[in-house]
Amino acid sequence: MKESPLVPAANNVHVSLNERSYEIEIACGRLRSLSNALADLIKGNSAVVVTDTNVGPIYLDHVRQQLSVNATKVETLTVEAGEQSKSVNVCDSLWQQLDELGTDRNTTIVALGGGVVGDLAGFIAATYARGLDFIQVPTSLLAQVDSSVGGKVGINLPHSKNMVGAFWQPKRVVIDPEVLDTLDESNYIAGMAEVVKYGLIMDAELFEFIEQNVARILARDHDILGRLIAWCCRCKAAIVKEDERESSGARATLNYGHTYGHAIESVFGYGEFLHGQAISIGMVCAARLGKQLGMVDQSFCDRQRALFQSLGLPVRCPETRHDELIAAMQRDKKVVSGQLKLILPKGIGTVAFLRAPADSEIFKSLIND
Repeated sequence: MKESPLVPAANNVHVSLNERSYEIEIACGRLRSLSNALADLIKGNSAVVVTDTNVGPIYLDHVRQQLSVNATKVETLTVEAGEQSKSVNVCDSLWQQLDELGTDRNTTIVALGGGVVGDLAGFIAATYARGLDFIQVPTSLLAQVDSSVGGKVGINLPHSKNMVGAFWQPKRVVIDPEVLDTLDESNYIAGMAEVVKYGLIMDAELFEFIEQNVARILARDHDILGRLIAWCCRCKAAIVKEDERESSGARATLNYGHTYGHAIESVFGYGEFLHGQAISIGMVCAARLGKQLGMVDQSFCDRQRALFQSLGLPVRCPETRHDELIAAMQRDKKVVSGQLKLILPKGIGTVAFLRAPADSEIFKSLIND
């Protein structure tokens, strides 16, 4: 019998990857007892916390104090909040600072922040001294349900999202839904795009659960959020177990809407659209292309759009620079031998791959209904 994602006792999610396996701990108030959650990983080692200018003022002092219970030394590095920090220049600065701190292989990198901090700190951990232990403490909804899990870390190039990176699994992920109370509204809502994505690509029951609980989600109900986060983490863990390094194709399904969304972020400048906002628009475009090709009907597109709108997510593609968007999509890291590969819907809870769609079809999919 399939285990229900709503069983409260199952809030810890195991990511099964042989010697790289780890636990995702999900509990309200867990940040308050972080020293206990990480004692076995930190004890006797030094730690460097990487955070940003938004999260640091709220949580850094507490996290540093918690880590100090077990760590021999705790240092902190802070970057500017925003997608712009996922850059070569910021990486270089962090590498230099780690060198000045005398960081060695007994140091654990702790990412305290949203997806940008997690991706950046993870890439620093993967590359400095040929690899340091790494812990994720995600503070945004997007990071808690998606980017903190699975070991994809990296940075952006000026015209290509996440083009430089590595697969570097964390030693643990510690998620406290209560920290979402301090997340600004736009970032909170943007994170829901990734939650809905899991329902669209692999779990119709999850999609229906979101539809039925929009009001409680918008109110940031801790019980609902804990359930949703655990549910999404189980979905992600199952895919990562099957296809850790995106070699079989299973993990690529997580990119539903992302080829469009990454192009929007790149063309219009990182920061103009939040990642989740761009992905929401991207999923609308992908569904439109699916309808054009006979893979889904209008009712699918309408239902997907309606849920995005009820959550306050954008659904309209920018009405200019379409040629640039298509060019940016052709630079996507999922292009293989010059052929673009897109993930398109077949129905609620199922998707399929499409290779080399015609530019004319992609162009049509960018035009708002």
